Amino acid sequence: METLKFDSPSNALAISYRELIQEFLDRGEQLIPFILAVPNEPFSEFLRKLDAWSRGEELPVGFVPHSTFWLIRDGEVVGVSNLRHKLTEKLMLEGGNVGYGIRPSARGCGFATVLLSQTLDRARSMGLREVLLTCAKDNAASVATITRNGGTLMSEAFIEARGEIVQRYKIGLARRANAF
Repeated sequence: METLKFDSPSNALAISYRELIQEFLDRGEQLIPFILAVPNEPFSEFLRKLDAWSRGEELPVGFVPHSTFWLIRDGEVVGVSNLRHKLTEKLMLEGGNVGYGIRPSARGCGFATVLLSQTLDRARSMGLREVLLTCAKDNAASVATITRNGGTLMSEAFIEARGEIVQRYKIGLARRANAF
């Protein structure tokens, strides 16, 4: 029986994390969430930065405090989420509070729904009452994941820099049961 764990990044799974990133690159996909594109050599320094950023320290200009989480299946990182603790005007248009991505070889197994659900639980425990998520209108898998987690479509707009329509969803964070 497979075991799933939702946890903060750790040195123990550095190789698995890098393999996840390599799968995105091998398929020519954009690294989502953005944290996948952050240099991770040496890994201990990467983890230190993630910890500092989660406390709102050492943030790059224009960034807000944010926390990164991994969904782990039997010792393999299958998904990564990034939770922004607050929003800027720019994030309210595109980016929102939560970004997430699933290892390409692990897609279609329901991991995104679990990853987002657990990330929403963390947002709730931080005191957020609602979160904003954005995704490309033609990303049917992400739209389904967001709506399965209670997302309500608020608006959509063409984002010229991306060359596509981006939808904005809100999810209220009333108390609810964990996904697993």
